[in-house]
Amino acid sequence: MAKWGQGDPRWIVEEREDGTNVNNWHWTERDATSWSKGKLRELLVGIAVENEAGRCEISELKQVEGEASCSSRKGKLIFFYEWNIKLGWKGIIKESGAKHKGLIEIPNLSEENEVDDTEVNVSKKKGDGNILKDLMKTAGTAKVREALGDYLKALKTEFTMGMILPTKAMATQELTVKRKLSETTLQASSPVALGVRIPTVALHMTELFDTAIEQLYRIFTVKDLVQKFSKSPAVLEAEKGRKFQMFDGNITGEYVELLTNKKIVMKWRCRNWPEEHYAIVALNFVPTLGQTELQLDCKGVPVCEEENMKFCWQKQHFEEIQGLLQLITLNG
Repeated sequence: MAKWGQGDPRWIVEEREDGTNVNNWHWTERDATSWSKGKLRELLVGIAVENEAGRCEISELKQVEGEASCSSRKGKLIFFYEWNIKLGWKGIIKESGAKHKGLIEIPNLSEENEVDDTEVNVSKKKGDGNILKDLMKTAGTAKVREALGDYLKALKTEFTMGMILPTKAMATQELTVKRKLSETTLQASSPVALGVRIPTVALHMTELFDTAIEQLYRIFTVKDLVQKFSKSPAVLEAEKGRKFQMFDGNITGEYVELLTNKKIVMKWRCRNWPEEHYAIVALNFVPTLGQTELQLDCKGVPVCEEENMKFCWQKQHFEEIQGLLQLITLNG
């Protein structure tokens, strides 16, 4: 029988303020499926390769089926992932200007295979253009495997932040080191925002508006119109480096880039997000036969806020703007 105070550490409940998985002994699991889909899109779409004969680019993520998860047990992380991925690519032959399209299929990205051994199949629609297909089979495949490797690195580092928590002994040791460093390091006079990295996802949404680009752009950049679709006070001046507030201060951020009637890029956050954490939101305005397609790309959205972010943009932005446009049309 163990002496008092010397029990098996597996059953000693360490006094932690968060009370989470003390000593990292118990089994915990986190679903990485949604995060992974966003990360794969972020890393794969936009890959481009080029040589003297032509240029190819992965233009879309057509399909991503499967799942991913991360489990913690006895202070160790265990990863499971299994994906079937289909990508669309397009290319142009430099000499003739001929354009071609094709597919890239990754039928089994899983922990059972090394990335370098992962099957990557390249195909092209009927017709000429095999020179582009060959380019994608060689340089394109190499870049795809590199991106898959980056996904796995992110899964094992970025996504797992906070899953293995420091024990009290580790925390005390870390605090001692920090104190020693602070004694010998000059401190900056300006305040520094401290925080931890959190798992994030990327989102892509599109919406078609029955209006001209100029009108839609104004709705996002003119204070009066922003207040009308949001039905709440707003503070904004649409210029690079200027800050903004919407929805009674629940949404705040800063304008990073504005290309009139073409693009708006913002640092963007919800009030309940981790302090000082911002997503990057890009709005691209694309003309289409008397209408305007709005392409929304968000990077850095906290995993736990993904559905709320989708709801915010679909319900509180897109649908409200559609209603405002109808009202503007009726009032002539």
